[in-house]
Amino acid sequence: MCTRRSLVQGLAAVTLATPLWVAAQAFPTKPISLVVPNPPGGLVDTSARLVGDALAKVMNQSVVVENKPGASGNVAYAQVAKAPKDGHSLLVSYSGYHVANPILMDKMPWDPKELTPVGLITVATNVIAVHPSVPVNTLREFIAYAKQNPGKLNYASQGNGSVSHIGTEIFKMQTGTDLVHVPYKGSGQAIADVLAGQVQVFITTPPSVMQHVQAGKLKALAVTGKIRHPGMPQVPTVAEAGLSNFELESWVALYAPAGTPPAVLQKLAADTKRAMETPETRQRADAAGIEARYLSPADTQRLVERESADWAKVIKTVGIKLD
Repeated sequence: MCTRRSLVQGLAAVTLATPLWVAAQAFPTKPISLVVPNPPGGLVDTSARLVGDALAKVMNQSVVVENKPGASGNVAYAQVAKAPKDGHSLLVSYSGYHVANPILMDKMPWDPKELTPVGLITVATNVIAVHPSVPVNTLREFIAYAKQNPGKLNYASQGNGSVSHIGTEIFKMQTGTDLVHVPYKGSGQAIADVLAGQVQVFITTPPSVMQHVQAGKLKALAVTGKIRHPGMPQVPTVAEAGLSNFELESWVALYAPAGTPPAVLQKLAADTKRAMETPETRQRADAAGIEARYLSPADTQRLVERESADWAKVIKTVGIKLD
């Protein structure tokens, strides 16, 4: 039998939940800001504009991209972590910052617990490129050659703690090869030195080296993602090339401030999924050389946890530190 007390408690619970439900139904009530931790151009900014345009159509609301570079992404991360918890300010998170910063930095102006995932939106593979002077044509041949010549091949990275640095160290650990690290500040000078043969190996994003591969100035041995790159369909994946346990993808995901109402997060996730799975969005992503790949908040969290464990292991083993 329903007692008066239980009835009152039930009504109270409904009353408390109603404002959250109403807020979710009304959301969004103003333009949504996508805060990008990078300057215009490149993977993260391109992904932000891709999802922003698609979300604006799905939600029938303006979406504004705000570029807030600085402090290895920490400026943008801190801004969203401290933003109002209403779903109108979202972070466009990059794996190189989201996974590496908490491991490499003792102090940050934000805490990973202050952000909650909305979902993965895009993924970019990397390509293992070598100078033509390296006498190999396949990944298997390269691994064998590197093992026969320990410490004689140099590899470039975009800097200490970068995806290219950590990714190549993971490659070395998994293949038992000995390559010498040469860090740069970004891709520009790294590409120049690889083209000149001063550095022989570079694991980087396809747009950085694709034209040089097509011109025969570099050799692409494999791409490090799950599928072949549309701009280099002749280049096999690492799995196809015989290295099934290595994968290096740079990803971009949307995050909201922790404490955002669950109903608002659910709506954001559902609308983001719809936005990323439209034919137009997929076509634009392909044209930009990236893959539109939505993952749910739970799957995104699992991805972060898995990569954090892998990256922490190599960072600790190698002793990687920021400049």
